[in-house]
Amino acid sequence: LVFVTSQIVTGLYLGNIRDSEDREKLLSKGVTHILSVHNRAKPVLEDMTYLCISASDSSSQNLLQHFKECIQFIHECRLAGGGCLVHCLAGVSRSTTILVAYLMTVTELGWHSCLAATKAVRSYVSPNSGFQQQLQEYERTLLREQARLLCMQLDFGNEGSWGSREQGRHGDRQ
Repeated sequence: LVFVTSQIVTGLYLGNIRDSEDREKLLSKGVTHILSVHNRAKPVLEDMTYLCISASDSSSQNLLQHFKECIQFIHECRLAGGGCLVHCLAGVSRSTTILVAYLMTVTELGWHSCLAATKAVRSYVSPNSGFQQQLQEYERTLLREQARLLCMQLDFGNEGSWGSREQGRHGDRQ
């Protein structure tokens, strides 16, 4: 099986360790940032911006604790117009988990849908069972946050504008 860098969405690539070392290929794809997720993760190419997460491909490995930092790294890269390669050793489990968490965050889709979309481009991706459980947990966290924000919007809508609420409060003090 030959692994190649796969563009999942504009400016976001999934690959393996060999892909992360192919400077010419990375530059040709517009990659400016590399997110490495494996036991020996370290910067390799001088002209790239790195985030290195030391993690094993084990169902007991906690990747969830790194989601926020990884998502921010990818998103800041893409907002600046750069390209980001997310990779582990094979580009199958760890890097896929991080990439799916990012897609969940920016699309509001569930982890199954984001994994299916990733598989449509890179058919052999397969987060291990522990990583799948962490994606489920992350989905629940995102749903709770969406519900909280919706409640805030509904409360805001029922109370009128911020200005009138503030004026009412100041008026009560006099």
